[in-house]
Amino acid sequence: MWELWEYWQATGSSSARAAAERTAELLLEHKLFRRLDTGRVINPDWLIPRYPPYWHYDVAQSLLILSRMGKVLDPRAAEALDLLAALQQKDGCWHARRAWWRSPGTTGSNVEAIDWGRRGPSQMLTLNALRVLRAANRVDVANSILTA
Repeated sequence: MWELWEYWQATGSSSARAAAERTAELLLEHKLFRRLDTGRVINPDWLIPRYPPYWHYDVAQSLLILSRMGKVLDPRAAEALDLLAALQQKDGCWHARRAWWRSPGTTGSNVEAIDWGRRGPSQMLTLNALRVLRAANRVDVANSILTA
């Protein structure tokens, strides 16, 4: 969705914009993480903030993209916004709870040479969460870190 939106902005491609809009509608229809038939969470891993997201899906990253598309005020995003706000820690920041990558020296794929801040506050998750919450007019949460 993000790449299609960015491609539309860069090229004016109406088909890219339409595809991004359809994807946004699909996510919003599912409230970003719920099954349509039962209302249950589709995948609990989607609720866990991670950075960087790479090609994986999570609610925080989806909200960021929806905010860039001007769709984060859609009422169907409210529960996901509540979830994002609730993940703010006592230090005012958001912490990466897990990572998609492995530290150097471990076996397997996705070995990353950079420590993206898996321990403690994540500057990028915090920045993106604040961007989303400001775009959603939830400045009370977004401002709490700025005044701390």
